[in-house]
Amino acid sequence: QVQLVESGGGLVQPGGSLRLSCAASGRTVTNYAMGWFRQTPGKEREFVAAFSWTDGSLYYAASVKGRFTISRDNAKSTVNLHLNNLKPEDTAVYYCAAERFSSAQGLAVARKDGIDYWGKGTLVTVSS
Repeated sequence: QVQLVESGGGLVQPGGSLRLSCAASGRTVTNYAMGWFRQTPGKEREFVAAFSWTDGSLYYAASVKGRFTISRDNAKSTVNLHLNNLKPEDTAVYYCAAERFSSAQGLAVARKDGIDYWGKGTLVTVSS
């Protein structure tokens, strides 16, 4: 079993920045892709960004490319999401996910109900 714990959400003004972190525990994640999804009420959970320890790949949703950056800390089994130039439409609950033996793009297109592990989410609110 892998436990995923997100942190770093909060309230930020438009144009501001935040850093989200997802710490994995319980099992080594060196064969996993880890990434971020987000969800707003009444909408489907959507992919944001991912990194794969399996093949070293990165993948971003078009809506965040150039504004968000994903990074990892191998020693801490942590994946960070740096959110820059935030917009009100980025407001959502952000969820961390992990999928074994996957590329970053593979995690992006995986069926949500088939992804191996999910965190509980952290709320990001972009508002003035």
